[in-house]
Amino acid sequence: MRHEKILVVEDDREIGKLITTQLTSLNLHVDHVVSAELALKKIAKHSYGLILLDINLPLMDGLSLCRKIKEHYPTTSVILLTALSSDMDRVIGLEMGADDYICKPFFARELQARVKTQLRHRAQLLASQNNDNSPVDSEQKLNVGSLNIEFSSHQVYLGKQALNLTATEFDLLVYFARHPNHVFSRQQLLDKVWGYQHSGYEHTVNSHINRLRAKLEEHQQAPIIETVWGVGYKLNPSQLN
Repeated sequence: MRHEKILVVEDDREIGKLITTQLTSLNLHVDHVVSAELALKKIAKHSYGLILLDINLPLMDGLSLCRKIKEHYPTTSVILLTALSSDMDRVIGLEMGADDYICKPFFARELQARVKTQLRHRAQLLASQNNDNSPVDSEQKLNVGSLNIEFSSHQVYLGKQALNLTATEFDLLVYFARHPNHVFSRQQLLDKVWGYQHSGYEHTVNSHINRLRAKLEEHQQAPIIETVWGVGYKLNPSQLN
């Protein structure tokens, strides 16, 4: 794991201190601030690979801050820190571009695993943007009908149209494209794409699939990623002719 800077935005100082301790044990540089305003000042001065963001911040809330971060720093990963009862906030946050969320209270190992996963996605994205080979893939291209995935440039084309995907959306699409017509449950996708073996985070999969579908269907109305009710999702290659 490259030495990345992490920003924790948490108004509860004790929780912020606990998270900082858990992440510095991974040899990461961690800063902690207690408000969105202080976070914006930090972000303007430093380059952060990942921001852990509490939704319930004073003054400017975490969802508004998430939107600002993704507008100006799209390659910075964001993990939302949420309460167990805030389902709607989690969905809205993911739709605003957050890469993941974690519910309070959480175990140190779960937090560390999620941080490692997001930093790995970011490292793959940055490596491809620098025209390096992806650290997880020796392939150069993957084609399924009119869908063309180029690993060295981290680009996806649907026909002649380039798609602007986040690192997680890219990895999700690659996994589907490698297994066309195979139906995967949400839990299987969490395990294989996100690397999580924890249940209860299906909103992460739902929201990323919704965003990926929206980007694909801007250029092709026929559904490429289909829902198999009661089972999961699959990529339908017959829609890519």
